[in-house]
Amino acid sequence: MSFKSFSLSGSELGNLYRPFSVFSVLTLTLLAMLVVATFLWNLLVLVTILRVRTFHRVPHNLVASMAISDVMVAGLVMPLSLVRELYGRRWILGRALCQVWISCDVLCCTASIWNVTAIALDRYWSITRHLEYTLKTRKRISNVMIGLTWLLSSVISLSPLFGWGETYSEDSLACQVSQEPSYTVFSTFGAFYLPLCVVLFVYWKIYKAAKFRIGSRKTNTITPMAEVIEVKEAERQPQMAFTVRHATVSFQTDGETWREQKERRAALMVGILIGVFVLCWIPFFLAELIIPLCSCDIPPVWKSVFLWLGYSNSFFNPLIYTAFNKNYNNAFRNLFSRQR
Repeated sequence: MSFKSFSLSGSELGNLYRPFSVFSVLTLTLLAMLVVATFLWNLLVLVTILRVRTFHRVPHNLVASMAISDVMVAGLVMPLSLVRELYGRRWILGRALCQVWISCDVLCCTASIWNVTAIALDRYWSITRHLEYTLKTRKRISNVMIGLTWLLSSVISLSPLFGWGETYSEDSLACQVSQEPSYTVFSTFGAFYLPLCVVLFVYWKIYKAAKFRIGSRKTNTITPMAEVIEVKEAERQPQMAFTVRHATVSFQTDGETWREQKERRAALMVGILIGVFVLCWIPFFLAELIIPLCSCDIPPVWKSVFLWLGYSNSFFNPLIYTAFNKNYNNAFRNLFSRQR
């Protein structure tokens, strides 16, 4: 990165400077708080996984991978995006840093999205195939999913560096993801629409499995009829009758077993995780796909809203996952009590 990248003249700096309104100051303050909270929350999850031995196994390696991608979003991507917002959504840090920022942005956000998909798949297999999906199998499959997640994210993020479109415009001080139509289709489908189809299909299958189990749960009761045994001792003797009554035997299956309760919590967690993921990212990726293909544009402020809404998913991911896991709540309490 050359020094020329930062050497803006006084007139150029004057053109970039805009007096901040109260609303702008409030917005930038809230965004800065979001950056700090996202970084600290995901870092806390990572520290907990590293310090608690019981977490050194699946599915916590998937959670660790998700936390790493979200920490990188908060530590590498969101701060530079905040600087860009300070200068009216214009990039003053030069071409080299622009390329680094865009590559990290696409890499970390794509990895975060695919990590959510991997967690949803892991929960689906653990619910529907819990007999075959042993700990050894889960470990092998989860490691493969983590490797594929980061490999695919790297391919999508590094492609523009090898000439697939341009990310920086020196004349307009614009720094954005490559708008080349072919790259737009490749990146948006690889980073969002394909994992979206996977997670929606997975949740539909989880919902069907849960509905089937609830529908098949019945109360089985066996009530044999009372038997009457007649014994005739002699012709002139009165009849003697012995009545044998069998107790009613009932098999109650109305209550939830421990496994069913665990599966219900897992299904609820996956549903909320997927729902928040879709709400956070779908506005951004719809805009990213439609704008380059139709050669149209939307107001810059809405681009920023869609972008930061997508970033906020990195804050919600650990919040949702740990809220439905008692082990994390206990680990957090123990971690803070030891520090005291």
